Amino acid sequence: MTTESNMFEFYNPNPYEKNVGDCTVRAISKALEQDWYRTYLGLCIEGAVRGDMPSANATWGAYLRRHGFRRDMAPEDMTVAEFAMGHPNGTYILALSGHVVCLQDGVIYDTWHSEHETVLYYWQKG
Repeated sequence: MTTESNMFEFYNPNPYEKNVGDCTVRAISKALEQDWYRTYLGLCIEGAVRGDMPSANATWGAYLRRHGFRRDMAPEDMTVAEFAMGHPNGTYILALSGHVVCLQDGVIYDTWHSEHETVLYYWQKG
């Protein structure tokens, strides 16, 4: 059984090791197995086409949709850790309040331990 101590892996593909303001890029980069630049530029192009910012929910949601993800609501008051334990397989992007994180095969990929945060909604690959 996965426990909180082994469900987290530090992940920061930012080429300058920055970790503020680009959580969406980091999470999507991991989910799509793309480098940070490709993900960032893809989101910028999507935002330009939509007349919106790359970090806007509608922008990165459309980007994920084009890459085969679908959106669902999370059960009320479910933490990232609870979601991870209930979803041991697959690739997910979890939307939290002011943060976005990638979950792959039960492992939370992030720059900080976000296990206790509440999942608002999620995107699932396939």
